[in-house]
Amino acid sequence: MIKRSIIKLARLIIILIILSFFVFALLYIAPGDPAEKRLTSQGVVVTKEVLRAEQERLGLLRPFFVRYGEWLFGVVRGDFGVSFKDDRPVAPKLMAGLKNTAILAMVSLIFSLMVSYPLALFSAARKDKLSDHLIRIISFIGNSLPNFLISVLLMYFFCIKMNLFPVIASGSAIGLMLPVLSLSIPMISRFTRQMRSEIITQLSEDYVTGMRLRGVKEPFIAANVIRNSMGHVITIIGLQIGTLMGGSVVIETIFRWPGIGKLVMDSITARDYPVIMGFVLIMGTIYVVINQLTDVCYHLLDPRVET
Repeated sequence: MIKRSIIKLARLIIILIILSFFVFALLYIAPGDPAEKRLTSQGVVVTKEVLRAEQERLGLLRPFFVRYGEWLFGVVRGDFGVSFKDDRPVAPKLMAGLKNTAILAMVSLIFSLMVSYPLALFSAARKDKLSDHLIRIISFIGNSLPNFLISVLLMYFFCIKMNLFPVIASGSAIGLMLPVLSLSIPMISRFTRQMRSEIITQLSEDYVTGMRLRGVKEPFIAANVIRNSMGHVITIIGLQIGTLMGGSVVIETIFRWPGIGKLVMDSITARDYPVIMGFVLIMGTIYVVINQLTDVCYHLLDPRVET
């Protein structure tokens, strides 16, 4: 077990190094000059001498491998560098944005599970009945709608027409509600369909038939079905956490939620390469770690599965 964990840790480090190298290379060859962007945003008249001095100060004139090596060794020491945009350390900016994104992602995930699991159980128990067809149709529509469209519709009705919520979320609890709904509606629809399918599969297994023939009460059968379907549910959750952490950029931008997605979008516009690199490294780590934890949880639920 220890040897396997060491191998997985080594793989994680190799994956992150390769990922960071390719992203650094893409940023290196990308059009646009961070120094020019910074000077222009400050209202400075950009001459060749001023531009060159700013490029020298930001270290943009050094060779590619020198810049990448310095950045990588800094990351190993816990130093993600300094933002090109405002000269602030990158790590505190990323941590503040990551905290807000984690809040948005976790609240959305918990709310989605609280709604979708009972719906999936009810739909599976009422298979091919009117209520089952109705839930499937609604979940299909919810899964088909893109997040940005849901966000705009919610903002129009609840912020502009009814004036119940602020247009700008600004990190408040009441401002969190509409971003959570925007992320949760497609997720609830997706979870309901996937969980319903897994529960129906479990209900058709021989152990359920045997329990019913022995006169076991339905609540006990339901408890066993839920337990045996948990492995599939954990896999869905694991995949969705990574998607939520890195994929809520549009929602954060529309509602002005101060998360890491909005931060990186602003950084892309400003050509703030240290922040972009820090974001890529953190998101890559989260994806890999969540996948490994999902495998471990799946193994704990079913020891027959190798991690």
